[in-house]
Amino acid sequence: MRTLARILVSSFALWLTTLIVGGSGNHGVWVEPFGEGNDGYLITLVLVALVFGLVNGTLGKLVRFVSIPLYILTLGLFGLIINGIMFAIVAWLSDLAGFGLRIDNFWWGVLAALVLSILSGILNGLLGTNRKHDRDH
Repeated sequence: MRTLARILVSSFALWLTTLIVGGSGNHGVWVEPFGEGNDGYLITLVLVALVFGLVNGTLGKLVRFVSIPLYILTLGLFGLIINGIMFAIVAWLSDLAGFGLRIDNFWWGVLAALVLSILSGILNGLLGTNRKHDRDH
């Protein structure tokens, strides 16, 4: 149940990110919906959030581990570049599918990744979806 809540929170945070970073229209960062209408847009947001979670959970962990020296050297600022790369990978996978996340260039992806991580952190903190529940009551 917590996983479903986190996916929905990520979808909402992604929607807010496209509004903040992309604004209206197809520039900056936007979502190209699957099909017509609001249903297609919502399904696309959920699918992109799932892909983003999978990319971050697999490739993101590997890239972050390999780049530990750069994290130390830049005092953690290299994490912004890594998050931008992950955002670009999700956009590339979306492009292969023919719908989903679109970014104008790499730096829009870095900005969007920063906004997305801040919004996701705030929303997960407010809703409590990032807490691990003790099952041994």
